[in-house]
Amino acid sequence: MNTTTLNSARDDGPWYTHRWPWLLMLGPGVVVAAGGYMSYLAYKNQDALVVGDYYKQGKAINQDLRRDKEASRLGLAVELAVDVADARLSGRLLSHGQPLQGALQLHLAHATQPEKDIQLFVKTDADGRFSLNLPPLAPSRWQVTLSDTANQWRLEGPWQYPKVATLQLAADKL
Repeated sequence: MNTTTLNSARDDGPWYTHRWPWLLMLGPGVVVAAGGYMSYLAYKNQDALVVGDYYKQGKAINQDLRRDKEASRLGLAVELAVDVADARLSGRLLSHGQPLQGALQLHLAHATQPEKDIQLFVKTDADGRFSLNLPPLAPSRWQVTLSDTANQWRLEGPWQYPKVATLQLAADKL
């Protein structure tokens, strides 16, 4: 084999006409494109887990503890049942095993997307029972908070919708 044959095989056109440089650049090009797309997603769907006024919210924890203690003193408990087909939530509020009548607010907080949070108001009957229509809920983990309209007490707990059809919330013994 002479050197003229080897040189002519290497010099048969500019670099961009060969497939190997393009194949070698394909990997880094895909990584750059994927990084750009991930940056776009991170900017578009920003996390809402860190709050700007964390000090003020930290101070509010003491107020929340007073509401939990009041619920414990009243011996409050509620059992919630959801009918997914009818989008209906029903429950019964008890105080030391006896029905409790009054106006309630039910707050459903989405685990990661605060714009999906829902605030509902309901009134119990003489037997402590209530029922309400639910707006469409995304299948997710929800934080359920039930309190009176004067915010004197609260019951709360996690709810995996729609996997869990019933949820029992009871005040802890503090």
